[in-house]
Amino acid sequence: MSNFDLVVLYEHPEWQKPLFRALERRGVRFGAFDLKRAAFDEGAKPEARVYFNQASPSAYVRNHTRAVPLALSYMRNLELKGATVLNGSKAFALELSKSAQGALLRRLGLRSPRTIVFNDAEAVAPLASGFPFPALLKPEQGGSGARMFLLESFEELRRLLEMKPELWLPDNLLVLQEYIPTDPSTGIIRMEFLGGELLYAMRVVSHGRFNLCPSVACNPEEGTGACALPEPSAAPPVEFYPYPEVPAQAVEEGKRIMKEGGLDVGGIEYLPTEGGPVFYDINANSNLREPIAAAFGFDPFERVVDFLVSKVRAA
Repeated sequence: MSNFDLVVLYEHPEWQKPLFRALERRGVRFGAFDLKRAAFDEGAKPEARVYFNQASPSAYVRNHTRAVPLALSYMRNLELKGATVLNGSKAFALELSKSAQGALLRRLGLRSPRTIVFNDAEAVAPLASGFPFPALLKPEQGGSGARMFLLESFEELRRLLEMKPELWLPDNLLVLQEYIPTDPSTGIIRMEFLGGELLYAMRVVSHGRFNLCPSVACNPEEGTGACALPEPSAAPPVEFYPYPEVPAQAVEEGKRIMKEGGLDVGGIEYLPTEGGPVFYDINANSNLREPIAAAFGFDPFERVVDFLVSKVRAA
């Protein structure tokens, strides 16, 4: 008999607390596997019927860099043993790679920003000569808007990397991505999906900030977040609004992304433009925002528990 019905893989000290409380309320027999300092026995049998991955690519900004490779290794081990792993290694590997996300979006025939991947500033120069500036510099392994910069020229890129060599961390891969302007008052659109269906959608007004993490722990209604990253000091806080009028086309395209990417739970972000949605980010670690879901009349974590319990029963 398994020790648990469910094991949640996690790293952030705050993000999973609402989920854990919902699981406790429902009496689910679950374990919490903290990836920050962890080990697993390669030959041991799985401890649960179902595993739910909530690891984040942004672990390195919290000095938890080792959590990501261990999470990926552990999930592959569990999957080879026949365990059910939700948001498993396929989904997590996709979340770890901006270039893989772009390739998936293009294969699906969806619009996405042009992106160059590089491990040396001079090597990118020939490709950058025809690249439209301003452009965004991002880590290939992104997360929580960490280490993002809006650049006006290739020379600015070169100077920035000379001054801040730490930007190459954690994996020495960066991306230069096309900047697509949108109406700042509208913001970007984030759709949350659960089990292949839309859970809710919201508008996110950034005010020039890059950390758009929807968790209330990161971007609270008031005060300072628990995972605050360096941001423009004068910028107003990020604003989140329910978006019931999300276009049906965007929802259907989001469903395709979720299915092809192997995501069970996740957030899809896109830029609304006159030519239709431009998708740019796929998030397997979906930090749900309770006030937005409440505007639609439900608790998002109770819905996630419903989904997890159904998977446990089917395993």
